[in-house]
Amino acid sequence: MYSYLALGDSYTIGEQVPIHDNFPNQTVQLLRKQHFDVADPVIIATTGWTTDELAASIREHNIHETFSFVTLLIGVNNQYRGRSLENYRQEFVQLLDQAIVFAKGVAKNVFVLSIPDWGATPFADGRDRHQVAKEIDEYNAACKAITLDHKCQYLYITDSTRDHAMTPGFLAGDGLHPSAKEYEVWAERLAGLVASVLKDK
Repeated sequence: MYSYLALGDSYTIGEQVPIHDNFPNQTVQLLRKQHFDVADPVIIATTGWTTDELAASIREHNIHETFSFVTLLIGVNNQYRGRSLENYRQEFVQLLDQAIVFAKGVAKNVFVLSIPDWGATPFADGRDRHQVAKEIDEYNAACKAITLDHKCQYLYITDSTRDHAMTPGFLAGDGLHPSAKEYEVWAERLAGLVASVLKDK
């Protein structure tokens, strides 16, 4: 049986949606349909977490087991709180190194998702949407470069969050977080990528 660890923040835990509708659980459901025997995901994620807060929680959980594959999606709260890009780079590298350890040292079994653009949502009304988009792009450029340098998998989902940011049904009731429908888009992309890597073993 394949095991799965999902690391992140509100976008991983699925703020405002039932637990089975977040993207890790939807991904597992899709993989099972492809006849992969995958256990329910182990999720370490909380709404509002920054890179250092996720790292602190990982230490507190004191996880000793390893997993068949790991996902990592983190950084939006660093950007939201106005932290420096350099700070994000440093702490993201440490998290990615830890994720690889969790994936039995196999870098290709770590899947990093890009940071969604909250600035495109109704929640950002009155904010400088252009500036938020610019900063999210800078974060994602750093995220992608570090991920590929570590030989891990990079999945870009920011485009979908921008395309659907004002589309009814793709946002939760708070006008900020994704709905199950948006998470389904991510899960379909992720499940396809995970399946291709698992088949390649």
